[in-house]
Amino acid sequence: MTTDILKTSRDWAQTTPQGWILVVDDHPLFCDALELTLRSVMPGINVKTADTMERALALLAEEPQPRLVALDLNLPDVAGVDGVIEISRAAGAAPVLVVSSMDDARMVSSVLAAGASGFVPKHSPRAKLEEAINAIADGQTYKPDSFNDPEDDAVSDAVSRLSDLTAQQSRILQLICEGKLNKQIAFDLSIAETTVKAHVTAIMRKLGVHSRTQAVLVSQKAQFNSILPES
Repeated sequence: MTTDILKTSRDWAQTTPQGWILVVDDHPLFCDALELTLRSVMPGINVKTADTMERALALLAEEPQPRLVALDLNLPDVAGVDGVIEISRAAGAAPVLVVSSMDDARMVSSVLAAGASGFVPKHSPRAKLEEAINAIADGQTYKPDSFNDPEDDAVSDAVSRLSDLTAQQSRILQLICEGKLNKQIAFDLSIAETTVKAHVTAIMRKLGVHSRTQAVLVSQKAQFNSILPES
């Protein structure tokens, strides 16, 4: 099994010799270990690393369209599904593989709803990472063996709807959550108030709500602290 996985992973890398992978994790030891593992699984692949979302976005701006993004959920400047949504927008068609120690079923379900192509717990052996890469290369979604869909999928539903927002709409929704009016949002973002109104209408349509208050509730439902297990 491992031999077949390794062969497939190598073939994937060799078909695009100029391809590269982005690893985003702020723990130096784990980041280095993941980089070495990826190089061993996919010989010849170029691996770049970033310890913040800001740095990751800068790398993607310099060289778009990586083969894969391996993302930790807890970074200094972003956490949880917000990071998945943000990196997915910047990475374009590149799949995002979340590698995290927070493997609660609700968290896994939420990051997949946010657009991730797979989830690998950090305690997994190398074979599982190879398996995930294979599944993603074949266009599949990879989930941990122990994963069971949570009975209450309201959080994942909220995350899925939020992931449909554009970057500008997400910024406007954040300001709405802060209690700002359209005029204040227009000033903060240096855009016309009519443009803000158009975005607010689009936000409510995408979220399937009829008021700003309901939009805020959807946003709160998908917050990182709401997804974490109570323990």
